[in-house]
Amino acid sequence: MVTIRDVAKEAGVSVATVSRVLNSTGYVKEDTRVRVMNTIQKLNYSPNEVARSLYTRESRLIGLLLPDITNPFFPQLARGIEDEVHSHGFRLILGNSDEQLEKELTYLQTFTQNHVVGMITATTSLAQKLYEGLTFPVVFLDRSSDQYPSVYADGFEGGKLAAEEIIKRGSKRITLIKGPVNVKPVQERFQGSLSVLSQSDADFYVLNTNSLAFDDAQKWAKEIFQKYPETDGIIASNDIVAAAVLHEAFRLEKSVPDDLQVIGFDDIPQSRFSFPALSTIRQPAYEMGKQAACLLMKCIKKEPLIQKQVQLPVTFIERNTTRKVEEHG
Repeated sequence: MVTIRDVAKEAGVSVATVSRVLNSTGYVKEDTRVRVMNTIQKLNYSPNEVARSLYTRESRLIGLLLPDITNPFFPQLARGIEDEVHSHGFRLILGNSDEQLEKELTYLQTFTQNHVVGMITATTSLAQKLYEGLTFPVVFLDRSSDQYPSVYADGFEGGKLAAEEIIKRGSKRITLIKGPVNVKPVQERFQGSLSVLSQSDADFYVLNTNSLAFDDAQKWAKEIFQKYPETDGIIASNDIVAAAVLHEAFRLEKSVPDDLQVIGFDDIPQSRFSFPALSTIRQPAYEMGKQAACLLMKCIKKEPLIQKQVQLPVTFIERNTTRKVEEHG
């Protein structure tokens, strides 16, 4: 592996000179700077960010903590973040908490040890006081915070939209999947759906669940049709859960959307390729990630935040698990 000493030797300068060129600090003659940059390119030298941070106590590293990287929604968030921070010359260190407090604490320690200059967290932990002792700025993503800058979608409105759309398309006996009580965005969308269903003429049921994982959702999908075999509409807590519901409906030979309508939440890329293609509430995941990164960049650069809380709109995406409105208008 090429080191900074190799670059200095090849360019005929000191290690300190190479360091000044890399970090844009101190004075370096223009012809020397060009020679060093040409040597870096020639040797394909890549500075070790962690090693540099240990020397300078600063880095170009940003921590990103996600709750479940197996859920396709979160890589979309991460892509928006990565594209934005990369344009500013920063890099990501990724942590996956699996919704476990112990892993979250471990990653906070890892980020601190690697001298990250900022952090974006999309975990489901409610213990925001965990972040109070950190020396770098934190932005919350996919959930709101009164204390920290936050970017999130309008979950309550999304839940309302799901309920309104499934009702006006003819469902009369609707099952609402509540989702984990410790995941604030999921509970906001649940409350939004509940506000509409409780004011409607439709019969509705609530299924309490404690996870968003597909394996768990398969069990709950079976439970729905065992407890409420007459249900003709299901509002899922996310697209993963909706996919499990569709899988079970197919196994039971239920016709979707004629006998059963299903609406998910998130609009992950796989939703359009499911069979039938899933109708869902779209969260602008990539834009959410990008906005969170923009807020963090401002915090790192100590620029004023015009808007500390950024709420993005959601939209209903009509596909093939819901009927056409005119059929039941």
